[in-house]
Amino acid sequence: MVRRDYENDPNAPKANSLVPAASVVVVNETGQILLQRRVDNEMWALPGGKMELGESLAECGVRETKEETGIDIEITGIVGTYTNPDHVFAYDNGEVRQEFSICLLGRPLNGTIRVSDESTEVAWFDTGEIDALPMVSSIRKRIDDWRSGRAPIVR
Repeated sequence: MVRRDYENDPNAPKANSLVPAASVVVVNETGQILLQRRVDNEMWALPGGKMELGESLAECGVRETKEETGIDIEITGIVGTYTNPDHVFAYDNGEVRQEFSICLLGRPLNGTIRVSDESTEVAWFDTGEIDALPMVSSIRKRIDDWRSGRAPIVR
């Protein structure tokens, strides 16, 4: 499925869906961050996805990270909440989803990096390498909020 992001775009399609989701800034012992290159938009992103019935937000972040990257993690904190009604994701199946994501902080426990059906590449990056990567602005905001050390609770 192809995804197109619209943020503060007056020509964006109207949202017809709202789905709770988690993303995770996973930081290893050397300070590197775990990122995946998404299949649906070819951009680098944090691991994450929609919350399923019967799971907590932390369980969602742990599950999505394992599914998308092969890495088992534990959640250690929260980066912020991101619920901009002017940020929508349009999918080629007709769904237009309003942003509703809580970004968590995590640390790796074990596992081996691998791609999934949602990613073409998965890698650890030094923080100085991240700025040059192609990435949608909402993911860059989350990473910048984490790097600043003074992340907002609500965006």
